[in-house]
Amino acid sequence: MIRLVPKTGERLEQWSAAMWGDYHHSLREAGFSEEEATANVERNREALLVDGRLKADQHVFDAVEGDDVVGTLWLAPREGEGSQDAWYVYDIAIDPHFRGRGLGRATMQAAEEFVRSKGAASLSLNVFGVNTVARNLYESLGFRPLAISMRKDLD
Repeated sequence: MIRLVPKTGERLEQWSAAMWGDYHHSLREAGFSEEEATANVERNREALLVDGRLKADQHVFDAVEGDDVVGTLWLAPREGEGSQDAWYVYDIAIDPHFRGRGLGRATMQAAEEFVRSKGAASLSLNVFGVNTVARNLYESLGFRPLAISMRKDLD
């Protein structure tokens, strides 16, 4: 069973620095140019942060199993979704040495419980096309694609 424990202080700051770097790396792996990835990260930082700190409605948790912190989860109400009861998974990451044990699934189920307790009617997320393991997990949990973004780089 996964418990969601709010990340605070130094743990939150360390996660934030690493997460933005990981996000930039994922954008590059997905085919974005260096400039596009950097602009995307900056655009998201401006939308989600105030004075370098997450806005008050952002929830970042350690995913804990027993005594082990096995991953991180970032949730928030989704602005612009047309409904105040729409929530979004901004980040979920299970530490590599804990993967393959069903903890991603358990963390997503804990996320659903949390947002339901906040009155959510929907939960959405973005997954990069190359991340087939995550896509399969989300589909098995009942998530369905809303759009598929495709790109071809030309010489």
